[in-house]
Amino acid sequence: MIVIAMTREIGSHGSDVAAGLVTQLGLSIINSEIVASNVAGRLGVEEGTGKRYLEGSASIFERWQVDTKKLSRYTSEEILTLAQQGNVLIRGWGAAALFRDIPAVISVRVCTPMALRVRLMMERLGVQDADAIRQEIERFDAAHAKTMRASFNVERDDAFLYHMVLNTARMPIDACVKAICQLAQDPRFQGDTTIGPALADKLLETKVSAALSDEIGIGDAPAGVTVSANNGTVTLMAVSSSGNLRAKAEKVASRVPGVCAIDNRITSVPGR
Repeated sequence: MIVIAMTREIGSHGSDVAAGLVTQLGLSIINSEIVASNVAGRLGVEEGTGKRYLEGSASIFERWQVDTKKLSRYTSEEILTLAQQGNVLIRGWGAAALFRDIPAVISVRVCTPMALRVRLMMERLGVQDADAIRQEIERFDAAHAKTMRASFNVERDDAFLYHMVLNTARMPIDACVKAICQLAQDPRFQGDTTIGPALADKLLETKVSAALSDEIGIGDAPAGVTVSANNGTVTLMAVSSSGNLRAKAEKVASRVPGVCAIDNRITSVPGR
């Protein structure tokens, strides 16, 4: 079971690297169309609206339609659910940030200098206006960075998110593919007994956190409730002056499918 999360810049040959991995490792690609369709359906908006919001091209009306918190939650849930299929390559969508605490998921960033990105996109689109292409790339980069900060509180360029960062200006595409394949052959990135349970726990954490966010207001938990999961046992942690939070949070969490037991560590402290 192999799961690869790839962040690739537009015009960096990331699609070519992904295609090479599909051929060499027999992976399925989880692309934006699959995730966008499912998330849009849950949000009750058109598929194009969700995609344009993430790309930074949504209209004022479309931005008003999208609940950003739910967009982040639903996207995370969809990615985690699809990742559990195994032998998949997930492109974009902040997957590297989502999986940052699951070491067995290989996270890769494919990048290249702006000048080369502009040149490649001009060739692909048959456009001669380099300034227009550069502006479009910068707009997309800014929108993606904004989404990463809002959804995962990380910077897209943070090298610590990735197992490897590949510059296609210095490494040929086949060399990039070979490097990732060699990493994927390491037993630490192939264990069904480690990746599967870790993904299941992460998905359960996401669902419980979403349920708590929907039903518990900031007045009861100003700093929120921290959720962790381990083989179906969910641990809840928070400090609050509300005497009702402990019981209410446990009740909400217990209704989430997949929760087998709850370790309630929520502490109530006297208010001023």
